[in-house]
This record gives sequence, C-alpha cells and structure tokens, in this order.
Amino acid sequence: MSATTEHKDMLTGEPGEAQVCAHLVAHGRLKDTDLARARRLHDETPEGTLTSLMARLGLVSERDLADAWAALLGLSLLAAKDAPDMPPADVDLSTRFLKQYHVVPVREGDDGLALLMADPADPYPLQAVRLATGRDVQLRVGLRSEIDDLIERYYGQGRSAMGSIVESLDGSAAVEDDVEHLRDLASEAPVIRLVNLILQRAVEQRASDVHIEPFENRLKVRYRIDGVLHEVEAPPSSSTAAVISRVKIMARLNIAERRLPQDGRIQLRVQGKELDLRVSTVPTSFGESVVMRILDRESVVFDFASLGFTDSFRDRFVEVLDRPHGILLVTGPTGSGKTTTLYTALSQINTPDVKIITVEDPVEYQIEGINQIQVKPQIGLDFAGALRSIVRQDPDVIMIGEMRDLETCRIAIQSALTGHLVLSTLHTNSAAGGVTRLLDMGVEDYLLGSTVNGILAQRLVRRLDPETAIPYEAMPEVIEQFQLHKYTDERPIRLWKPGTSAANPTGYRGRRAIIEFLVMSDPIRRLVMQRADAGEIERQARAEGMRNMYEDGLAKAVAGVTTIEEVLRVTQES
Repeated sequence: MSATTEHKDMLTGEPGEAQVCAHLVAHGRLKDTDLARARRLHDETPEGTLTSLMARLGLVSERDLADAWAALLGLSLLAAKDAPDMPPADVDLSTRFLKQYHVVPVREGDDGLALLMADPADPYPLQAVRLATGRDVQLRVGLRSEIDDLIERYYGQGRSAMGSIVESLDGSAAVEDDVEHLRDLASEAPVIRLVNLILQRAVEQRASDVHIEPFENRLKVRYRIDGVLHEVEAPPSSSTAAVISRVKIMARLNIAERRLPQDGRIQLRVQGKELDLRVSTVPTSFGESVVMRILDRESVVFDFASLGFTDSFRDRFVEVLDRPHGILLVTGPTGSGKTTTLYTALSQINTPDVKIITVEDPVEYQIEGINQIQVKPQIGLDFAGALRSIVRQDPDVIMIGEMRDLETCRIAIQSALTGHLVLSTLHTNSAAGGVTRLLDMGVEDYLLGSTVNGILAQRLVRRLDPETAIPYEAMPEVIEQFQLHKYTDERPIRLWKPGTSAANPTGYRGRRAIIEFLVMSDPIRRLVMQRADAGEIERQARAEGMRNMYEDGLAKAVAGVTTIEEVLRVTQES
C-alpha cells in the first residue's frame, strides 16, 4: 500500500493537522498559546492550511514541521541535496502550480511518481498531480525552502533562494561612503530578506554563532554548529556594506562608525523560536567582521544530566555546591559551556530562602528569582565596582561572570571569607591550572587555600545522534592504546561512529561536557601553600580519585555518547 493510500484519511485536513499540532506541542516545538493564536487567525481567514499558516507566522520552524509530518506518516525526510540532478522525464506540470503549493516531483519508480511536499495537510496537490499525470503518486516530506530551491533548479534558472534575492538588490550596494545611502539600502526589502535568510538558515542548522566576514573579493558566511565552523552560501561581495549595515541597524549600533569595535544585542523571533543575538563587530582590512552569538532562550535546559554530568560526579559537585560559603570555580576556554554550568548550579540552589545576585557581561539567560546585573564599563560599572555594591545587598550567593583581574578576585575572596558562596569562571586549561592562575594573578596562597572549595574544568564534545549512531567492536590495539577496559565491564568492548541521514548529515546532534573536578582537600591546600605547580596539584587530586577530562571523555566514548576522535580533538591527548 502506498503512503498516499495508507494515510489518505489523515491527509484530508483537520485530523492530520490536529495530530501534527499535538505532536509539536508534546515535543516542545510549539507553544499552546501560539497554537491558539494561529487557530484564531485561521478561523478569520481560512486560506490554506493551519500548519502552513503557523510556518508563515514563524510560530514553528520548517524543519520541526517537516519532522512532525515525517514521524506521523512513517516517512523519512528527503533533503534537497539527496534529490536527483534532473526532474523525472515526461512530467508536464505548471511551474506556477508547483510554486503555489510548494511541491515538486523528484523521481519515478515502479511504485509511482515521488512528490516532495512541504504541507501534507493539503490533499489537493496530490490529487491534482495524480489526475494530471495519470500515475500513482508517492508522498515524500521536505522543507518548504528546499522545495522552492529545487523548483528553481529544475524548472527555473538554477538560482537558490539567496540568488533570487540577490538579483533584486540595488546595483550600487557597494558604495560605502554615503551613510544615508547605506541606511536606505539596509532598510530595503531585498537586504532585509537576505539577512533574515542567513539567520533563518542558522537556526534551522542549530548554529550557535554566525560569522559574516568580508575579504578582498568575496563575503564569507560561516556557521558554528556543535562547535565546528561550516562555510555556507553567502551573498556577493557587492552587498557587503548593505548586509553588515542591516545587522548593525538591527543591533542598534552606529553604522557610521567603522573604525572601532562595537557590541550590541538583537532580540527577535525566527522559525518559531525566541532568540537573543549578541552582536560583535571589529574593523578588518576589507570592512567590518560581524559575529552573532545565538542564544535560544526557549531550548536551554538547566539540567546536570543533559550537560554531561554522570550521577556520581553530580553528587560530588552538588555536595560542594551546598556548602554555605567559599568559592566554586568553573574553568575552560571560550565556548566550553562554563556559563551554562554556572546557571545550572544556580538553578539547583535557587530557592525562596536564598538570595542570589549575579554580575555578568553580558546577562545571557534570565532566571526567575535571581537578581542579575549587567556590567557597563563605559559608565564605570565594572565587575569590581558592582561587587563592592552588592555585598551590601545581603546576598547568600554571588555569581561573577569572570574573574578578570586581581581586584575582582580579592573582593570575591573577601565575600567568601565573610560567609557568602561565590561562583565564578576562569580561563584555564585544567582544574589544577585554576589554582596556579589565581596565584599568578597575585592572590595570596593562604587566602586561596582557605576559600576555594572546588574547581571544575570542562570542554564540549559533539554528541552522537542516537538515532543514527553505528556501534562497532573496538580493535584490540585501540583497547590497549586507550586502556578502554577501565571504563566498562561489557565484553566485547564497543565504540560508536556517526551515521548520516538526510535530516542530519554530520551524524552529531548537540554537545556534552567532558569534565574534571578538583575538590580542595587538606593535602592539596598544603601544596597550594607551598606554591606547587599545576602538575603536582593534579597528581595529588588524581591520587584522591579525580578523573581528568581525557578519561571522562573516553568513558563517554565507550558509553556511546561521543567518539574517541571527538575526545582527542578537544583534549589534544596523544
């Protein structure tokens, strides 16, 4: 039985849509309030289907909608890149019809004509194609934007969605000297659509950062996905000034100032998600380089298990976190998830009887019940200045975004000595390195030994997509090299490698932390007082049972969370 026949009842309108909407709500992809709003609008102007209306309004993303249909119909998503280079022969369908209903025939087989659809809720396109061609039609689910690109590739001039927008750009977009002209260009529909498309694709691909980089003869756009940069389709270099000006206008930055770095923030809704974008611009040889950090406020989950904490590790960490005073540090390079770990720790102790104040640059996520302060160095409100004020606010817990200088460190230590719990971050490569970093900054060893309770160091590794990961038996040489028998009782020992799919070509989805946690014991305090180096402190911590990040990564590789290659990539162990 074909998918068309099997699901004919489901595709007659409301029943199918009701199930899709319920699926989206149940999986956290659609809010009940947004669904109610879409239903009201659809009742007022009942053109098209409810699901297509939700996609147009940005209440739900194209991918989430396509995933829901594919799951309910028992079909796999078909990506445009997996479609044949040419459309099926002898299929004469109006391009206007294909574009209006966002459908495209992709291949013909013994079981009929495969029709890629963005909105299976509408039965008309299937019926129309069956009548027009006289053939059985097999339903395939795809993304609306990819279907539109395929239609252009098969029946148009081969342009992508970005190519179509670029064609309508003002030819004088390369002029940079006239600020008013730039402002006008950046406010025109083609440039707005171009920037929106860049952001939309970033959200669809789960990017954490968008890099827009001008070079001599081209404009480069790259997305950081699961910690790795990927170059994507970019507008022509002639549009550089207009595109960057559009981003600066959205972030309320000064578009006339191109000689100095600027920082701003954009709040917007893209593909059904409420997003905060932190925008940074710096002048380069060929124009301003723009980086946008995407913070998805709705999808972040402050949960130790989802961060990568095992049960035994979480118990040790929470035991130190529950101490009434002292300093707890989280260390690692930029982009290693330190802030998310701190927010998770704060969420754990955020109760009505605890007053928590944070000093951050910037405030990344708002948490109910926590007083969060954004530093503003331009008006003199830096970390040290804010800290001096908040200790008079009678807090129980203080979180400092980063210990950047000796003055901030000393105020934090003084706060810990006077009965406060202080949480903060440092940029070091290991937990033991956090001790030596503070000593190098000028903190007295006796103060450090008496206030620091624990130092957590972490990195992020890409997490294998559990739906496509492929297990295999580890070779004896690999088991011996990495001593894998230490990390599992299972025999034979298995490892995993990423499997690919149309929906996820990399085989990875999300990231997990690999962690080491140094708890300040009396022997380690004595080493601190003796100003021992990081190697000696780490050896003592390991003798007391600490597992380093490399070992934690290998344990997660054996457990199927990630791959050994990922662990080696972020720890650089030989």
